[in-house]
Amino acid sequence: MDVTELSAADLVRAIQQGRLRPSDLMAATLARIAAVNGAVNAIVSLRDADDLMAEARVADGVAPVGPLHGLPVALKDLVAVKGIRTTYGSPLFADHVPVADDLVAARLRAAGAILIGKTNTPEWGHGSHSFNPVFGVTRNPYDLTRTAGGSSGGAAAALATRMVALADGSDMMGSLRNPAAFSNIYGFRPSYGLVPGMAQGDTFLATMATEGPMARTVEDVALMLEVLAGPNPEVPFGRDDEAFRQTLEIDLRGKRIGWLGDWGGAYGCEAGILDLCQAGLQVFERQGAIVEPVAPPFPAEKLWQAWLTIRAMLNAGEKQALYADPVKRAQLKPETQWEIEQGQQVTAAEFHAASVIRSRWYARAAKLFGEYDALVMPSAQVWPFPAEWRWPQAINGRAMDTYHRWMEVVIPVSLAGLPSLNVPVGFGPQGLPMGMQLFGAFGTDAKVLAMGQQYHRATDWPGQKPPQISG
Repeated sequence: MDVTELSAADLVRAIQQGRLRPSDLMAATLARIAAVNGAVNAIVSLRDADDLMAEARVADGVAPVGPLHGLPVALKDLVAVKGIRTTYGSPLFADHVPVADDLVAARLRAAGAILIGKTNTPEWGHGSHSFNPVFGVTRNPYDLTRTAGGSSGGAAAALATRMVALADGSDMMGSLRNPAAFSNIYGFRPSYGLVPGMAQGDTFLATMATEGPMARTVEDVALMLEVLAGPNPEVPFGRDDEAFRQTLEIDLRGKRIGWLGDWGGAYGCEAGILDLCQAGLQVFERQGAIVEPVAPPFPAEKLWQAWLTIRAMLNAGEKQALYADPVKRAQLKPETQWEIEQGQQVTAAEFHAASVIRSRWYARAAKLFGEYDALVMPSAQVWPFPAEWRWPQAINGRAMDTYHRWMEVVIPVSLAGLPSLNVPVGFGPQGLPMGMQLFGAFGTDAKVLAMGQQYHRATDWPGQKPPQISG
């Protein structure tokens, strides 16, 4: 049997029980990457094969050192990894090799994972289409003419093509939910603070972006979350971790799910997307859950304006040194320059007003979760679009006024820092994948994953492999 078809949980069980050697898994992984990565361009900065095999053989000869012992993992190219080229998709860092691990890399390494390279991402993670001037574009495994989404597009495509069994993603504006939907896998954005960041720059105001796990099964998502979660005492808002794999069982009978759809038309979706999501909701109904439509609970335009203000201000603060240097500024993508320029114009009063809107939405969402166990919306408003586009210019004839307006459906979850799992919902008439966001109240990560686990058992959409990828 081809071990690259196995889940991460099955792989680590086989290694721990002595039925699979890490070196055999590494050899199979490298062969799979050689066979399929050229088509999708998902794995970048792959380490030397001889070095990887040597590290795997060392893992053969020792007792398992952690829950991911011997498992090959490629990290998103926004995560600094000691000794592995890390570019952030930017020509300014095209030859950058970090001397220390970011926290995500350090936790994966400590858990026994073998870090093999990076996964492709848009420059600075800006935009939900993974292309950059360093490595080029990542293509959708289900249609090589289309995007794999972003900013965790490389991670999603690597999972769908079985080059890795686990991958990390980061999510500020749907950056792991959108590519998970576009590549027919699971992507989990945890409650803010469950997976902490590094003690770098601002750690008090910047509370919308988070790392999270991506995989082909919910059990694997839970496995990786157990490794990534847990407080970092050097940053605020930390939360204790949990044994998420031990809480994946739940009885869906009587559970209440609210269907937000397209938020009363505010989040217009291309034809067929809402239909697939509603078919996915029927899976929950067949398991005894109660699904009800929910009217728009908050003005969408207020959420959008709050989002634009806070996001731009954070980008301007984080990247001001690069922008201030004319030579470096010229090498920033236009969308990044626009973000910084917008943020430089934000006043203290505007930022405070945006934060108030965000606060009121959090309170309104909390009340909704007094009525519902989970809420559902599409994970994307458009089908995977042509890979040569920078971003969709319109949805159903409505022009997009920013490079990321077409992703607006992910904003409510991000603003409130809620736990959200992309669950695949199948394929449209053109064979393109789609997914929906299953999200819960702050701190209910285990419950959301458990609901997703029951859905996965009934569907296993990721089991439908990309037809265009051989091997």
